[in-house]
Amino acid sequence: MRLVRYGDVGNEKPGMMDGDTLRDLSGHIADISGDTLDDATLDKLRAIDPSTLPEVTGNPRLGACVTGFSKFLCIGLNYSDHAAETGAAIPEHPILFFKANSAIVGAFDDVVMPRGSTHTDWEVELGVVIGKTAKYVSKADALDYVAGYCVVNDVSERHFQTKLTGQWTKGKSCDTFGPTGPYLVTRDEIPDPQNLAMELDVNGKRMQTGNTATMIFTVAEIIEHLSGLMTLHPGDVITTGTPPGVGMGMKPPVYLNVGDVMEVEIGGLGRQRQEVKMDA
Repeated sequence: MRLVRYGDVGNEKPGMMDGDTLRDLSGHIADISGDTLDDATLDKLRAIDPSTLPEVTGNPRLGACVTGFSKFLCIGLNYSDHAAETGAAIPEHPILFFKANSAIVGAFDDVVMPRGSTHTDWEVELGVVIGKTAKYVSKADALDYVAGYCVVNDVSERHFQTKLTGQWTKGKSCDTFGPTGPYLVTRDEIPDPQNLAMELDVNGKRMQTGNTATMIFTVAEIIEHLSGLMTLHPGDVITTGTPPGVGMGMKPPVYLNVGDVMEVEIGGLGRQRQEVKMDA
C-alpha cells in the first residue's frame, strides 16, 4: 500500500493511493501515525477494496506521510562512497543525530533557508518508519518492526552543522529541512530495502545517483543498534544516510540558492519536488 496524508498544514487526512487516484481513508482510521501502523491495522486497510473508498478530487497538498512520531532519528556518513567524497573515515558504529520534529514537512512543500544561510545542501535518503515498539531487537528480526519506507530529503545547512560548535543537529533541524513522503510504502511492497535506486536533481541537473546497496550499516543493523540504545516507538522515523553527490562534496562546493528546485526520488517510493525560498 501507498499511504498518504493530504490537506492543509495541520488539517491533513489519511489517504490511500489507488493507482494514480487518491482515496480517502478517514472513515477507517484517524491518521497515518503510530496508532495506526501496527500489522493488524495495516492488514485491515490492505483488505479494503480501494474502489469502495471516496475519491479525493482536485490537487490537494500532500503532507508528511506520517505524523505523531516521538522522534526523527538520522544516521550520518552511512554510504561508503559518500564518506569518501567528504574525506571522512568509515565509522565503526552508526553516527546518530536528531532532526527536530518541527523540521518535517510534505514532499512538495517549499524548503525555506534560514536567515543568513549560504551553505544549504541536499541529501536524498531512505526513510524507515517503525510499526511496533522495538527494544533490544536482533538484526535477524529487525525488519519485522518496520511499518514501511519513504523518501526523505535531509536538507542541511553545512555552516550551521560544522562551524557553530556543537551537534550536527544545528544544521539539520531548521524549519522545513525534512521533506518526508509523498508516500509511506508498506514493507510488503519493498522486499529488499538494500536494493533501491536513489537520485536527486537540482534545477534539472543530476547531482546524486546511488543505491541503498552501498550502505555501510543496513536498515536491519541500524534498527538493532538504535533499539539497543533507546526504545523505538510506532511512527518513529529513521533516515539512513545519503549517497555521493552532495553539494559539500563538490570541488568547489555548490550550495542551494533562492529559486532552485530539488527533485528527489527513490525507486518504488515516489518522487518529491521542493522549491527553495529564503526566510524573511
